[in-house]
Amino acid sequence: MNAPTDALKAELLSVAVEAAERAGALLRDGRPADLGVAATKTSPIDVVTEMDLASEKLITGFLAEHRPDDGVLGEEGASTPGTSGVRWVVDPLDGTVNYLYGLPSWSVSIAAEHAGETVVGVVAAPLRGETYRAVLGEGAWLGDRRLRVRPAPAFEQALLGTGFGYLTARRTAQAEVVRRLLPEVRDIRRGGSAAIDLCDVACGRLDGYYERGLNPWDLAAGDLVAREAGALTGGRPGAPASGELAVAAPPGFFEPLQARLEELGAWHD
Repeated sequence: MNAPTDALKAELLSVAVEAAERAGALLRDGRPADLGVAATKTSPIDVVTEMDLASEKLITGFLAEHRPDDGVLGEEGASTPGTSGVRWVVDPLDGTVNYLYGLPSWSVSIAAEHAGETVVGVVAAPLRGETYRAVLGEGAWLGDRRLRVRPAPAFEQALLGTGFGYLTARRTAQAEVVRRLLPEVRDIRRGGSAAIDLCDVACGRLDGYYERGLNPWDLAAGDLVAREAGALTGGRPGAPASGELAVAAPPGFFEPLQARLEELGAWHD
């Protein structure tokens, strides 16, 4: 399939920004005071709320109205194959536990793929008042500010972000990686939204980020924002970012971070 035209990329970006910001406003303004858990996913602590479902319904309805021939893959069950060559990869609420507890680090993540390649990524973080956006080959932006990663730090001066899974065996293995890695770096943060963490690498607020167990909807938009801001992203050495492992960092720091994570077995439970 031919590469997407500039006009198509501009249209996809416009649709993604509006959908993400509408969903973000719904989540920000519509959060019930008595918000509770609607269901659990992989474990009793991997939760979905009624607002995850409402956000996905809003986004998929908006996409169906504006791009009816496109496919959709959403975290809370939306799956439509489409016929246009475009597929939307949607996380309607990334950071559900933060949202449930009233913590501010949650986001709406929307990416558009064309012929299997991510060409547009938008992450809206309403309680930050920020929407990050990227178009393949055209850079990453926050408002009118072009995003750039920080210069590569010395390993011992790096501030890293990470996250933890919801299954006990995985969390135990991830805790062991942190135990060994923490003395080697400046510090490690655990924010609770993979999409925001990837955008924080793009903004220069983190030197690097890694996590095991991400899904396509966790990664798609934030990975493009990070790459378009100058980061390298990947998984194990020679592999793309995936559920096995996702790593993002500036060139010059990405390589030693990826190598150290390989040594520490961050890619397995």
